Amino acid sequence: MVLAVIAACEIGFWVILGAGLVARYLLRWRRLGAVLLLGVPFVDVVLLVATVIDLRRGVEANFTHGLAAAFIGFSIAFGHSLVRWADQRFAHRFAGGPPPWKPPKGGWERAQYEWREWFKGLAGWAVACGLLVGGIILVDDRSRTEQLDAWIWRLTVALVVWLIAFPLWATLFPARPKE
Repeated sequence: MVLAVIAACEIGFWVILGAGLVARYLLRWRRLGAVLLLGVPFVDVVLLVATVIDLRRGVEANFTHGLAAAFIGFSIAFGHSLVRWADQRFAHRFAGGPPPWKPPKGGWERAQYEWREWFKGLAGWAVACGLLVGGIILVDDRSRTEQLDAWIWRLTVALVVWLIAFPLWATLFPARPKE
């Protein structure tokens, strides 16, 4: 059940985002566009509620419960940036807005950008791990929550790899800024 809800939430995220941008820029219904864009985070609430209900039914926590926590954590951490990214591109393409912002290509500016993104990832990791620990406490049976423990390690390893491959690398070996 949770996997279907994750898929529906992912689709719902993009549908609500697209509807908000269409209302804002193509139909010129600014208020409706704003309401729809403010509704994007409710997708996370739906997924959280569905996951809690599933775990409360007594099922063994599986891969999809951990995936749901990761989805919610990183959606909270990167959601605003993703909406802003889509808004800039939509405004440029359909409403004569300025060209969208692009990340720096190199130098200290690129390293700063990589650190900002990694700290957003750290926030997503913290939220996801908090949800995973909450799931472990909710189930209150370590034999039924092994997958949630595994997700904490997966996310931690991914965060460490990201730290080394991007912000540390960009700081220690900065590429020359391209002009």
